[in-house]
Amino acid sequence: MSAELRALPELIALERGRNWIRLPPETDIPVTPRILRLIETPPFRRLGHLSQLGLVSLVYPGATHTRLQHSLGVYKMSLLYLKSLSEDPSFRKSVGLPLAELFVVAALLHDIGHWPFCHPIEDLQLPGMPRHETLARSLILETEIADCLREDWSVTPESVADFLAPPVGSAKSVLHSMLSGPIDIDKLDYLDRDSLHAGVPYGRNFDRQRLVQSLCVGPCGTKLAITDKGRTAAEMMVFARYVMFSEVYWHHAVRSATAMLQRAVFSLGSPDPIREWTQSTDLAVTESLKASAKDLPTADLVDGLFGERRVLFKRLVQYDSHQQPEIHAALSRRPYSYLVEFSSKLAERIGARLGEELKSCDVLIDAPPVKLEVQFKIDVRQGDGSFLPLGEVSPFVRALAEQQFDDVVKKVRVFIHPRWREAASRLPIQDLIHSVLEER
Repeated sequence: MSAELRALPELIALERGRNWIRLPPETDIPVTPRILRLIETPPFRRLGHLSQLGLVSLVYPGATHTRLQHSLGVYKMSLLYLKSLSEDPSFRKSVGLPLAELFVVAALLHDIGHWPFCHPIEDLQLPGMPRHETLARSLILETEIADCLREDWSVTPESVADFLAPPVGSAKSVLHSMLSGPIDIDKLDYLDRDSLHAGVPYGRNFDRQRLVQSLCVGPCGTKLAITDKGRTAAEMMVFARYVMFSEVYWHHAVRSATAMLQRAVFSLGSPDPIREWTQSTDLAVTESLKASAKDLPTADLVDGLFGERRVLFKRLVQYDSHQQPEIHAALSRRPYSYLVEFSSKLAERIGARLGEELKSCDVLIDAPPVKLEVQFKIDVRQGDGSFLPLGEVSPFVRALAEQQFDDVVKKVRVFIHPRWREAASRLPIQDLIHSVLEER
């Protein structure tokens, strides 16, 4: 490790093994006085009241871990990345102590702007709703976090806020790809942590240590890469991420709950009460939503999610890009208002066939959102020093991460209220969907 990076207090704490915060599974997080001061600020403490996976706990009851735990885990991963990359001459040349400090602080604060259920609610694209990245900037610049940064670190609040936005400059680009890229500290923590708490093995079945040890700087000096020794570990990480999305994040019951929440929030009609949620906790938001939806047709949705009994909508049909690609393409990445209008018309047709009066919110459509996942594109340094894209040297990665992820894992699903499931399952739902599509 270079002498300059060796002076980073947090790396010293990592090496000495003193002053830990312990997280599952027996993970020790090194804490220095200036790190402790940041994590004791009210904005950071609030992360301890935000579930990392939100509605996933309705399906996997153990998945109640918090964004505070995840943020601490990402902070530790930042130290492991710095320690490994300090052996790379190109990295040592471009990243000195000030940039290393910037990276460590950004890792700790990368989720500071999150609020309860913000990802599915942001997918609604409600007018006037700030994104969590914007909220993060204001928290970093306008709260006591700013005082901590000015007094304890050789970085400014503005530089941290800017770093959490798109990168500028080659050295910062390398660091940014370490925080938000194909093999980043965020993924390495959440895959492991989410898998552990959900009680599934999928996100933990790859060699993290080997992957971290294989890190290097890419050919242009602007992005993270890996050596050929890390190729198998990277392939296994791709598979772990694929299966975690398939079996946890996009599990059909999890997506049913997500569709119920989105429709309930969308039906409020105004973003005003939602803006107050951006500074709240999970409990405060669920209570606010229950009160706001009490007299609306969507009250059953909210009660099914947060009431005394869990009542999730049932899956009626589902499609991916291989099964009925026309339907998948027609409903994927559409504005949420389009899906609401479409599902309301489908509810009318189902009701007409059944001779019953279904509410417009008795049928819900869940589809891949407008925003695509980050593609898994990273270069691999060969034995002769040349670089090749991982997808080029690994057909497995090319097929699984670059060609199929958003179109296969993320299915289009039609959910229906449980009271109508049995009767509706006998109807030609696909024909009814096509009839709605033909009108548009």
